[in-house]
Amino acid sequence: MEPTLDWIQITVLALIQGLTEFLPISSSGHLVLTPQLFGWQDQGLAFDVAVHVGTLAAVVLYFRKDIWLMSRDWTVSIFTRQPTSNSRLAWWVIFATIPAVIFGLFINNNIDEFLRDPLIIAAATIGFGALLWWSDIKGEKVRDEYSLSFKDIMIIGFAQALALIPGTSRSGITITAALMIGITPQAAARFSFLLSIPTILGAGLLKLKDLLESTGPVQWDAIIGGTVISFVSAYIVITLFLKWINKIGMAPFAIYRFALGALLIYLFI
Repeated sequence: MEPTLDWIQITVLALIQGLTEFLPISSSGHLVLTPQLFGWQDQGLAFDVAVHVGTLAAVVLYFRKDIWLMSRDWTVSIFTRQPTSNSRLAWWVIFATIPAVIFGLFINNNIDEFLRDPLIIAAATIGFGALLWWSDIKGEKVRDEYSLSFKDIMIIGFAQALALIPGTSRSGITITAALMIGITPQAAARFSFLLSIPTILGAGLLKLKDLLESTGPVQWDAIIGGTVISFVSAYIVITLFLKWINKIGMAPFAIYRFALGALLIYLFI
């Protein structure tokens, strides 16, 4: 039975999804913390699907020109055997997604429930936050996303697989890996966001499959509201993050993660 959400819950949860999906601050940490702070129940599968659709639509709309060029050149390169920078980038997105898919297939529900322990999430939030900050300080920041090699892609791809540990942050760990191999912050974020498209799509389809197998009424105001709010908030986050990231660096996000992790420890220890 799907829970009934009021508009405060719809707005807060959709904003959390839209804001934290792309910022390197751990969406799972926020989703654990929010119900505890407000005494809410789980929002249900239908709402999860809705906010995933919203964030997916936001990143696809923002990168629509890049996606068109990558898709076009990738298709042409299959027949001509003449790669371009855009076709290579498309292949890199595909290859970097594979490790997360493989690791995801091996994580069963029992392991997933164990990893969702609040203290594990807190430790991952703090630990990977420190790694994000360190990579920002030590990274050379001289390359763009078109300079990536297959070795680089495997590093980023296996890093993304670590995001299966709640509290890691998918965007955070992929940006961390990219910074470590010398990519600029903006290019690291751009590739991370492009890489999010198949990841969010896959997660959304899995949730949709579970939803279709469930029974019960659908709360359409929550579905529509959650989709719109998560879409708008995610689009704004992507735009501002890419505009400012080279200037502000990763320190503010690392510090925020430390505070979030400490709060989780305080609440659940």
